[in-house]
Parts: sequence; structure tokens; C-alpha cells
Amino acid sequence: MTGTDETLLRRAFALAATARARGDRPFAAVIADAEGRVLAEAGSTQGASGDGTLAHSEMNACQAVIAAAVPRETLRGGTIYSSGEPCAMCSAAIFYTGIGRVVFGLSAAAILHLRNAQPHTAGLSLSCAEVLASAAEPVAVLGPCLEVEGAVPHQGYWTP
Repeated sequence: MTGTDETLLRRAFALAATARARGDRPFAAVIADAEGRVLAEAGSTQGASGDGTLAHSEMNACQAVIAAAVPRETLRGGTIYSSGEPCAMCSAAIFYTGIGRVVFGLSAAAILHLRNAQPHTAGLSLSCAEVLASAAEPVAVLGPCLEVEGAVPHQGYWTP
């Protein structure tokens, strides 16, 4: 993990705290080009905003770079920094958006633990790496990274 990776992953953690503060789930994502220039940032909009299942932070960030018409070659060299391990849906969206690399904070297992959820009630059990291993074009996956920091926005969120 590079210094740029750490900086941008920490930015995703800060945005996750912002999402939580506005009443949404504590997740966020940042998409940057190969030089580390931020192309898009997005928090989860699941929660107070009333958005539903497709409102994950990675989906929102992918939609932002698509709306901004970021060239596919820029995205192939880019990285999405996700505060939590992207789910199977978001992992597929990352691939179809054309992003070439994923760096995530909290693992799916750590998120399940924080949520007090059981794997059989948590939806699809495919990891980000498993989904992207089946991709026609390679997508590098690095994570979990900085999990202690990544857990901070979740503290007390999932418990009544």
C-alpha cells in the first residue's frame, strides 16, 4: 500500500463518518486516477435519504464517473478506495465501470461482526476478490487495509 493509497483510503473513512452524521449508512468510496487525482467521491445514501439497495457508496461513485464521462482508459489505470469491502453487486459495478484496482478498508467479515449479522442472513457471500477474479479484464484487489481506522465510523451505529 502506497502513501497515496493510505491518504485516499482515509478520505473514504472520513466520508463514511460524514454519511453516518447525515443519517445514512457509514460507508464511502473515492475514485482516483493513476496519479492519485480524485475523480469522484460518494457516501452511502442508504438511510435518511430514503434511497434503497442500489445506493451503496461504490455504486454512487461509479455513477458519478460515468456521468462525468471520465474516459475508460483513465478508469482502467485508476483505483476505487472503499471504506468497506465492496459487496458482490458493487464489485460487478466496479468492473463494468472499467476501474482497474480496488483498495478497501474493512473486510466483509469485519462488517458482519460489527453488524452482529450471521453470514446466512447477510446476502451474497462472495468476496470482492472472488467476484473480480472472474472478470474478463484483471482488476487488482488490495484489502483489508487500516481496519482499526475503518471501524471508527461504525462504532455504535449497528447496535440499538
